[in-house]
Amino acid sequence: MVDNINKAQQICFGFDRGTDEQSLVIFLEQFTNKKLLNTLIPRMEDEDISALVSSITQLLRKHLKEKEYHQLFLEE
Repeated sequence: MVDNINKAQQICFGFDRGTDEQSLVIFLEQFTNKKLLNTLIPRMEDEDISALVSSITQLLRKHLKEKEYHQLFLEE
């Protein structure tokens, strides 16, 4: 638990690109915590789910080549 608190305290956006990138990694790690997701997802509306999936899919398509998508996201 202390590890998560320390990680969350390291999130700081807007300082510089390097800090933003490190903060985004920690933010996304926190966001994908299974306990959080098991609480959050059932409360989400269908539109919330569609919007989140669409946003993530757009980012993947924009920044990954097809081969990278299959290797990194689909783990094929």
